Amino acid sequence: MTLVKGLGAGLALAACMLCSRESFATVIFHNTGTTSGWSATLAEHNGSISQVTNIVYDGTTAIKAMQVYDPNYSGRYHSEFVRNDVYNRGDMGFYGFAFRLQGDWQFTSQNYNIAQFIADFSNTGCDDWMPSTMVWLNGSSLNTRVKTGGICSQRTTNFNGVANVTAGVWHRFVMQVNWQSGSNGYFKVWYDGSKVFERLNIATTISDDRAFDFRVGLYANGWHDEGRLVGNQGTRQIWYDNIGAGTTYAEADPDGW
Repeated sequence: MTLVKGLGAGLALAACMLCSRESFATVIFHNTGTTSGWSATLAEHNGSISQVTNIVYDGTTAIKAMQVYDPNYSGRYHSEFVRNDVYNRGDMGFYGFAFRLQGDWQFTSQNYNIAQFIADFSNTGCDDWMPSTMVWLNGSSLNTRVKTGGICSQRTTNFNGVANVTAGVWHRFVMQVNWQSGSNGYFKVWYDGSKVFERLNIATTISDDRAFDFRVGLYANGWHDEGRLVGNQGTRQIWYDNIGAGTTYAEADPDGW
């Protein structure tokens, strides 16, 4: 980096004060479909997570999340990759990944979560690990949401049907969120390169300043929440590649880096 001294430095600083935030692009994290570089991994019960080379979006590797239904099990069904401390209230960021459902994915009325932001609120007496925004499938419909209010007075607003998912092919998902607990936030979604959803001047997160983690992977929450399997496909698989977050669209777009 070249340092500018004297008057030139002052002019450069003044010019930079007029720059937009996107002029100072910051990568929060990038992962090229590997099991390394994550803060943690979580595979509950008979679920698994792995790095593969036979089904990839870009490059030579992708990550695979799998869960298996067990009628005698009452716990949760997470198979997720975790990146800690991705957003705090007041931040603005872009978050994206490529994903692919198994070719014979059976679309049913149960929810299958594919990404979420989550934080530990177990010290509040009102919740434990509480997800704010989630991204999930119900049927072939891709849905998302915001969680607002206080941790002891949570309000959930669902945004249903933002896109339609096809099994056996790669899709690109990118969201941009201005994380605000007041009415000055916004929430936008791009799917396969096209903007499909936008809400402006809304609250997008709860009134708490702790950091939220970002997780991608399969969480078969419908199995746990309903205590049953709808349909007959008890083994579910999803692949992920080029998972990224940053302060510009290009940093989160799986085709942008």
